[in-house]
Amino acid sequence: MKRLALLTVLLLLTAPAAGATTVHRPTEYVVSTTPGDTLEGIAVTPGGTMYVTSVGSGAVYRGDTRTSHLTPFLAPGSDGRTSATGIHVDRWGRVLIAGASTSKLFLYDAHGRLLAVRKAADGSFLNDFTIAGDAVYVTDSAHNQLWRAPLTAAGLGELEPWITRDRIQPTPYFLNGIVTNGKVLLIGEQGQDVTYRVDLRTKQVSVVNVPNGILSGDGYLLEGHRLYAVYNAGAGKYVTRFAQLNDDFTTATLIADSSPGAAGATPTTIARDRGRLLWVNSQLDVAPGTPPYTVSVVPGLR
Repeated sequence: MKRLALLTVLLLLTAPAAGATTVHRPTEYVVSTTPGDTLEGIAVTPGGTMYVTSVGSGAVYRGDTRTSHLTPFLAPGSDGRTSATGIHVDRWGRVLIAGASTSKLFLYDAHGRLLAVRKAADGSFLNDFTIAGDAVYVTDSAHNQLWRAPLTAAGLGELEPWITRDRIQPTPYFLNGIVTNGKVLLIGEQGQDVTYRVDLRTKQVSVVNVPNGILSGDGYLLEGHRLYAVYNAGAGKYVTRFAQLNDDFTTATLIADSSPGAAGATPTTIARDRGRLLWVNSQLDVAPGTPPYTVSVVPGLR
């Protein structure tokens, strides 16, 4: 009887809860089959809603990480958004989009209604951005400077230059990915192959020390002291580089690289979907590339 009772307890502890099911999630997502609809940015909410931008047309797609196909969220060219790169969902559920060569930052509600458009200087290429406190910080890959705009429940303020190129050393040639922990910014510079550290309070800029290799990136993902950088170094080398940061984010130690992306895939940006990482297969190295345009699981890293 004791053995039977023990077996019953073990079965109860290991059995799945009533109604519980294993949710299947695809390893690859078809975002678009439209020729020239080259992809770039990605955002995934904690609930599993995925947004992906098109740098080729300005379209934005939306889907669920449990289903393999995304559908249009914002039409190409709408609201003057003829190109789109970085994308994030703020804490109020609004969708912010960097307009690349349009020099504009767009704010939409969850239903796709335009709430605000803010313009930087002519000729700016607003590439990626991050949100810290009550502001958004945007990389400009053309002027190689940072823009800042207030972001509150009331809406999006005007873009203003925050750190200009002359205040950054070594001189940047292509600022790109950007993330924050609320105290500092980490910014990828692909011309110099470095990561800048910017103190949000003092605006002091320094280069993150990487004693065991190179750390720069197109898209960044920061989780505590874990930094993931999509490193598309050219010559067909596409990996996500994982580094561990020290307490004050002045030093990063490279821990591992993912397995390489597919030939010609040119992954750009990265997002977390629970226990796995997703990246955008932009095909920029062979632009405009060949449909279908996809998002896939980063191989060999979690």
